[in-house]
Amino acid sequence: MDIVTVRFPLNGEWVAGNTPAEKVPSHGTDLWGQTYAYDFLRILWNEKGYKFFVSSNHKYWLRGIKLNECLGYGEQIYAPFSGVVMESYDGFPERQYMHPLIDYLRVVKNSLVFEQDKERGNKELVPMLGNYLIIKQAGSDVYALFAHLQPGSILVRENEEITIGQQLAHVGHTGNSTAPHLHFQLMDRIDLKTAKGIPCSFDGYERFENGTWEAMGGSMPERRQLIRAIKGVGDN
Repeated sequence: MDIVTVRFPLNGEWVAGNTPAEKVPSHGTDLWGQTYAYDFLRILWNEKGYKFFVSSNHKYWLRGIKLNECLGYGEQIYAPFSGVVMESYDGFPERQYMHPLIDYLRVVKNSLVFEQDKERGNKELVPMLGNYLIIKQAGSDVYALFAHLQPGSILVRENEEITIGQQLAHVGHTGNSTAPHLHFQLMDRIDLKTAKGIPCSFDGYERFENGTWEAMGGSMPERRQLIRAIKGVGDN
């Protein structure tokens, strides 16, 4: 399958927690078109692991933290190509308090109680997707899914034509999310239950390597590789 290159959909510095550059399927499954999906989040680089919050590790593991203490939360998401909005859901509540054990158990519960309901379509997946947006690329059968969006942040409507770089929504922590992040994937149709993932690479970003920023074009960000959008991601 050919790789489709699109514009990097975020601004600022990010890492890929899950990426097809590391393994395929990137999330351990081909279900719901996520064979080549990415998870983008912000972390503290002077800390070990994937520390995505400004509070102490002690507080996070014992007491939990508030959502507004997390890096990347509420950051803007931009259209990776021009096209049309096909489907969206905005209204799933967001958890303002985070604890690793509680969040993990919620993810397991949502996965175990899932029962396919063809009549409800993608909406039946909302407990796992959270608030989401699906757009279709102009002139092709390529669809992009953005999941775990912040409630009330979706700025576009269904059937609206959009242009590359247009603001779409904000990064959130809804659905099966253990940290505020953007789940992004390309797929061949709008129906997530039958969709097949499409390999995706990005242009319009740089990676930090050996102390310098290097422009990348048509590449897949590697796991835990510091990347940032090149200035102008919001330009049409």
